[in-house]
Amino acid sequence: MKRISRCLLLVLCCLSADFAFAQETYQKPTLEQEGSWSLILIPDVQNYVKWGRNQGILDLMTAWVEENIDSLNIKMVMCAGDLVQNNEKIANDYDGNQTTQRQWEAVSSAFSRLDGKVPYMAATGNHDYSIDRQGNRTSRYSEFFTIDRNHLNQQLLVQNSRDESGQPTLENSAYEIKGLNGKNYLFMTVEYGPRDTVLTWAKNVAAFEQYKNHRVVLTTHNYLNAKDAHTAGDVTWLFWEPYSINNEIQKSPAIKLPKANNGKQIWEKLVQPSSNIELVLCGHISGEGYRRDTNAVGKSVHQMLFDAQSMGGGHRNGNGGDGWLRILEFFPDGKTVKVKTFSPFFGLSPTTQKSAWKKYERNEFIMEFD
Repeated sequence: MKRISRCLLLVLCCLSADFAFAQETYQKPTLEQEGSWSLILIPDVQNYVKWGRNQGILDLMTAWVEENIDSLNIKMVMCAGDLVQNNEKIANDYDGNQTTQRQWEAVSSAFSRLDGKVPYMAATGNHDYSIDRQGNRTSRYSEFFTIDRNHLNQQLLVQNSRDESGQPTLENSAYEIKGLNGKNYLFMTVEYGPRDTVLTWAKNVAAFEQYKNHRVVLTTHNYLNAKDAHTAGDVTWLFWEPYSINNEIQKSPAIKLPKANNGKQIWEKLVQPSSNIELVLCGHISGEGYRRDTNAVGKSVHQMLFDAQSMGGGHRNGNGGDGWLRILEFFPDGKTVKVKTFSPFFGLSPTTQKSAWKKYERNEFIMEFD
């Protein structure tokens, strides 16, 4: 009897080892259904660009997108904002060794890989702005993200609004792609803490007769938190003081941005009243989040947070976010979207490929449009 028990134990151990090995077998990203198309969501990238040593990981991420445009049938790339760490930095401190100029150049260069190959949209985050003590903001965004750099963007751009200084900008813009599995789409982005004028612009655009049967995908930086709730409270940012103490550039207390809207207000003023905004993507808060609500006409609105900036060692000394991004596969039925979370950084080497996917339910799930 003891001999049989030992043999049985040996068999079970072997089966367990085989199962564990099977679980670790790497599979490169592919479409699950023939005829699907993909949207790639790149989360906050500030921690890649603020350190020179991390910038290559962002380059790797966009190079992977470029390589997989055809195999994943990628139709749009969207970035959730915080493109840089500091919009006005010329001195080094503990929080990055790259000046503002080099940070903007790095993120611009990474996205330039996609120029002429796939359309993309980059939202603005709080880190992409400088403010004065009254909360008035400026950004170097429009120096580096122009409509002329990617002719595919230029062909698809149908609407845009203005920044706080009154200049036309892609911070608030909309791109139209028709006939994706029989459905027309409007991809829209609005600035961090969008002003009332911007929300009114976006609401009016979504309501135009020419877009009433489109599915609108909205990206904005600050909208949902990791507890699946709309963000609330004052929308703030900080003023960088002209002092460095113990290798730390000093920051002002939080300054309220006038006329800015938080996630709850964006929902109430823009998303919920619109009949065709059916998917909202955001970043800003580290982690994952998801919720489904119904809008004014009873349609489901899927809302998703994904921000990996705290992964890979944290905000200060890590690698920027382990290269994580999200693949949203839109199935041919026009209703089903499979969300998958993948790291090209881990997927590159056979020694780390077993870690290249996040498979638990907060990172791999199905959404269904009505």
